[in-house]
Amino acid sequence: MTPDLFDHCDEGPTGREVLAPGALVLRGFARAQAESLVLEIGEICARAPFRHMLTPGGQHMSAAMTNCGPLGWVSDRRGYRYEAADPDSGKPWPPMPDTFLRLAADAAAEAGFSGFIPDACLVNRYEPGTRMSLHQDRDERDLTAPIVSVSLGLPAIFLFGGLHRSDRSERVALVHGDVVVWGGLSRLRFHGILPVKEGSHALLGRQRINLTFRKAA
Repeated sequence: MTPDLFDHCDEGPTGREVLAPGALVLRGFARAQAESLVLEIGEICARAPFRHMLTPGGQHMSAAMTNCGPLGWVSDRRGYRYEAADPDSGKPWPPMPDTFLRLAADAAAEAGFSGFIPDACLVNRYEPGTRMSLHQDRDERDLTAPIVSVSLGLPAIFLFGGLHRSDRSERVALVHGDVVVWGGLSRLRFHGILPVKEGSHALLGRQRINLTFRKAA
């Protein structure tokens, strides 16, 4: 399957695709809720705008991001961490919408992780050419909870690797409405996004929005 097939429509496959023990793709799982999710994202960004955070090494991240929920993931020269307040405004991050919470819990349960209640949602914006290098999500205190990742807008190639950066990565085409869940034995697998290709989506235009739900504390 190639993501180009779905550049200008929302008709993608449905069903479950197992990536590894504890990791799977729920095809089209969030598609029906996409319009309401995008409206909520607009409200979040009005209160906590997208920004390109600084890595500890002093480089700006390729993807623009913001957060909602009790905790937000931040990065600067002091390192990667979660904070309760937006460092740009000093105010608490916008609350996590009920629609977000229900989607995250339902997707986690569908993947076999019942009772998931995220306390952080990272909202990443990818424009054409934007990428995310291979990394592990390991800044969370609770590594027993899964990661739930929702794709909206432009398609992308998701890299899903092993427990070591040098392990071979599987390339997984993600389209609008797909949800990836990984936890258990796969919780610390490396993952990333290849540069997003040029295109335009009917709902989001020239961008891909990724919602990543985590249990941080």
